[in-house]
Amino acid sequence: MRIIIKHILLIFFGILLLPNDAWSQETENLPNAEPENVTDAFQENFFEALKQKGIENYELALIALNKAEKAAKSEENKAVVYFEMGKNHTYLKQYAQAEENFNKVLKSQGDKLDVLEQFYELYYQQKDYEKAIPLVQKLIPFDEDYKEDLANLYTLTKQYDKALEQLDNLDQIWGESDIRNALRAQIYRASGNTEGAIENLEQKIDNNPKNEKEYLNLIFLYSEQGNKEKAFEAAKNLLESNPNSQLVHLALYKFYLDEGNAVEAIKSMKIVFASEEVDKETKYKVLGDFIQYVNENPEYETQLAEIVSQFSIENGRVYEKLGDYYAAKNRKEDALTAYEKGIAQDPDNYHLLKNTLLFQIDFKKYDAAVKLSAEGLEIFPSQALLYLLNGVANNGLQKSDAAIESLEIGLDFILEDPKMERDFYQQLSLAYSTKGDDKKAKMYSDKAAATKMPN
Repeated sequence: MRIIIKHILLIFFGILLLPNDAWSQETENLPNAEPENVTDAFQENFFEALKQKGIENYELALIALNKAEKAAKSEENKAVVYFEMGKNHTYLKQYAQAEENFNKVLKSQGDKLDVLEQFYELYYQQKDYEKAIPLVQKLIPFDEDYKEDLANLYTLTKQYDKALEQLDNLDQIWGESDIRNALRAQIYRASGNTEGAIENLEQKIDNNPKNEKEYLNLIFLYSEQGNKEKAFEAAKNLLESNPNSQLVHLALYKFYLDEGNAVEAIKSMKIVFASEEVDKETKYKVLGDFIQYVNENPEYETQLAEIVSQFSIENGRVYEKLGDYYAAKNRKEDALTAYEKGIAQDPDNYHLLKNTLLFQIDFKKYDAAVKLSAEGLEIFPSQALLYLLNGVANNGLQKSDAAIESLEIGLDFILEDPKMERDFYQQLSLAYSTKGDDKKAKMYSDKAAATKMPN
């Protein structure tokens, strides 16, 4: 046991960096290898502290460490105790005591990597970024990755000039990175230095006119500034320097729509929809923008249908958006057609499922509604509305038993919705009336009448 504690001390202080088995092999050849200045009381309490920390009994660990400190016969032993004390105080969020103990270690033993890292974590947990900066500066000689941490800390402490200088230095040494570019953009936004951001991007574009990403960032910044003319110009410059760019059309379609150039806007949107570089959520947003445009310019409805046809192979949500458009226009038949196409491709879309069922029932397509609601309940077995719509559809077919079964199950899933509860009772009353059970029909009719509606 004494050999093990000596090994821990040696590793901690950087004297020996060997795995346990290597250390054991060395000590096997040293029969009198009794570590100096490690008493039985010290190692017993120290290992008790490690055990208690391992099972998250940090208070008990600190009690054992206090005993180990008293039994320690050397500064090195005391230092390792202070280090463990600091870690346990950190776990207990006793930050002042943790800071005091880590400082004792550094004062006694100088800058040790493990101690500096724990100290840095302590300040970061407290969001005391000012105190974290000198620690990170000491960590950089051990690991240059901490240079990025330093740039982040400068940002968090609003030392934006220092942060930008640090980022520029890292770009020169390591090349550009998305993380550093994002942090730089964050700094420009936080400091309100949009002009500085634009100058920085323009310089990067001058250095590398093929850099699509920087063009896109520049377009974004101009747009954020409200300078649409400059943003549009940057987009056209990108297309000229990089004719195969697909992402530029995410900006171009919008500019073309704003100036009423639907022909060019549609061309750009078709490129967006066909692009594998653009994620689906962004494509839905583009489609939503065009639907809004068509809503104000209905002469382009044919082109909308073409775009939907091209894009719809990816997901039923496209037909959902088209259905919503027709529904808003009160073109119910067109809405239902769109919704049915969408739900066939996207059966897990609850909003689409609900709208399809409501329109099917509105058009008295009860067979289709019974089938679709039953399929929907397999996916969403706790949605009360689906039980209700299944019951309505079965009542429409005069299948009273099937309606009653669905409605009675669905009642258990209603959560504080008096209107829906009343609808269930009304449908149950209708089902029992159709079945000829006037007593139960009246009971549910009375329940429906007695249901209190919210004000």
